[in-house]
Amino acid sequence: MPDTALKVAAAATTAALLAGAWTYAALWPQSQLFGKVLVAGPSPNQIALTYDDGPNPGVTERLLEVLARHNVRATFFMIGRFVRQRPDLARAVAAAGHLIGNHTMTHPWLAWQSAARIREELTACNRALEDTLGIPIRFFRAPHGARRPYVLRTARALGLTPVQWNVTALDWNPLPAAQILANLQRGIAHNQRRHRASNLLLHDGGDQSLGQPRIPTVEATDQLLHIHKATSTTFVTPEDWA
Repeated sequence: MPDTALKVAAAATTAALLAGAWTYAALWPQSQLFGKVLVAGPSPNQIALTYDDGPNPGVTERLLEVLARHNVRATFFMIGRFVRQRPDLARAVAAAGHLIGNHTMTHPWLAWQSAARIREELTACNRALEDTLGIPIRFFRAPHGARRPYVLRTARALGLTPVQWNVTALDWNPLPAAQILANLQRGIAHNQRRHRASNLLLHDGGDQSLGQPRIPTVEATDQLLHIHKATSTTFVTPEDWA
């Protein structure tokens, strides 16, 4: 192969490897390559229930009832535009004692947005939450987990700790409660074998609009809490690991 062809092939290989590394750093939930993100603690008996994309009428209220029945505190990463539309639901979550975090104003893929758009998404959501709740917001989850270094720097400049996850319920798909529960239990068991706590990614809403059908997630949550009631599991929030 001529030298020119070898150089072209080498350059193409290098570019592919760099693209793969960038994608991993941007999208893999537990990657720390673009900066530190909070995932989970070292205790395999700890579980954090986290819910994205709310508040969502008809679902968030039922989820609050389940959590209250089991006396468990959870974390809700809320979309700012939905908070503006349903401030009553956001206040109900806060009044129940749950942790509330920033999930941007409109739920874009932040890793591919301009610096100005990233700042506006985070600051606008913070304003919506703080205006509604009257409390400071200290945690942030990037939509889809997508970030680049500027996203993490902006979050920290606002006093926000970026939070990812290590168990995915896959409940943005139309799954029955039994399958959601199986996904969660499989992930928890995997983390316990690795001597890690579990940070569960679930959804009480959907990023497209209010009214998304997430009742199977509520049912799976209830079943999970029943299962772990008789174990040594402790339910925590990300602030316990910060």
